[in-house]
Amino acid sequence: MTIKEFQKLIEELYYTKDKSRGVTGTFCWFSEEVGELSRAIRHGKRKHLAEEFADVFAWLVTLASLCKIDLEQATKKYQKGCPKCKKIPCVCKEKRRQFNKNK
Repeated sequence: MTIKEFQKLIEELYYTKDKSRGVTGTFCWFSEEVGELSRAIRHGKRKHLAEEFADVFAWLVTLASLCKIDLEQATKKYQKGCPKCKKIPCVCKEKRRQFNKNK
């Protein structure tokens, strides 16, 4: 299934509900799902990871649809490499906070 096909499926399944909830309400649900994914990763709940990744992706797709964004088109930003350094793999220096992998 392509990203475009998945986005269309999610729209068919949930767009009416999501539209009535609005972008802000839907973003809150998305954030909750990201939290569930975070807990599954932190607690090593391997069997739940695929399910949580799918939920996060579905809610992200829903938000894109509500904002009238074609995610398949949007992902083309990365088609030719890193948007900043233009390399594959990326050679940009990390400026974000590094998390301790041992925790």
